[in-house]
Amino acid sequence: MQRIGIDLGGTKIEGVVMADDARVLARRREATPGGDYVGTVQAVCDLVRTLEAEVGLHELPVGAGTPGTRSRVDGLMKNCNSTCLNGRPLLEDLQRALAPRPVRIANDADCLALSEAVDGAAAGAACVFAAILGTGVGGGIVVRQRLLAGPNAIAGEWGHNPLPWQRPDWGEVPGPRGWDGRYGSIESWCSGPGLADDHLRIHGVALRGEDIVALSASGDEQAETSLQRYEDRLARALASVINLLDPDVIVLGGGLSRVQRLYQNVPRLWKAWVFSDRVDTRLLPAKYGDASGVRGAAWLWPPAALSG
Repeated sequence: MQRIGIDLGGTKIEGVVMADDARVLARRREATPGGDYVGTVQAVCDLVRTLEAEVGLHELPVGAGTPGTRSRVDGLMKNCNSTCLNGRPLLEDLQRALAPRPVRIANDADCLALSEAVDGAAAGAACVFAAILGTGVGGGIVVRQRLLAGPNAIAGEWGHNPLPWQRPDWGEVPGPRGWDGRYGSIESWCSGPGLADDHLRIHGVALRGEDIVALSASGDEQAETSLQRYEDRLARALASVINLLDPDVIVLGGGLSRVQRLYQNVPRLWKAWVFSDRVDTRLLPAKYGDASGVRGAAWLWPPAALSG
């Protein structure tokens, strides 16, 4: 039994055909038509048909990870940082364009969490929180290999909470203004652009997040202090998750998840903020890296759903 997974990102659309044993039978990437909703829907449909042709199969179930979520009030997309999707009936449009294929969609961070909980870094864990640290910051929750969505379809939207235990001496009050119009959110501090903006604000040098990480490793003092501030903020942000959810494992995805020092430094730092005498929550990188989102989208169709 095969299914197609689609990861709908702001700059690229990735698709895979995946079998029940998690083997990826085909994989392709295409550029996302930036700011073009109709073009984006068409690009997803074209990618689905191309993948089917590659494996010689037709009308496979499709799961898609999206940079937002579907409102339970009117079925329209909301909270998408790819803003051309907001207010659009994405699921219905995909179902119509891809009929008779069945289609499911979920938030991209939910897909990351599902992939890593089923057979990734957190396989076997009862409760998993997954965080994307990339252009934006998102989160997803899986309990006993089932996605937790919630009545408002926003479970895990941790990045749009305020950064906890703010430090005025670091300029964290009120904090930067995010795309959602709010100040001082976790996303505005813990995303890749958030790291870059903080370095520019403190040191007056415009660098990308990955450049700051590389310079820190080479001994640059300014880059090192910026990365230390980032680790402290991420530790506080994740401590608030542990205090609320108490997950067995926290999995990191996105570009900043590749920074290996996070997995030693952040758990050391979060101990000061977790309301417990010890912290057994494990912080791990996503086993499947950038592929976790697209694999999780495919797992929106588990074997039981296809056989039933």
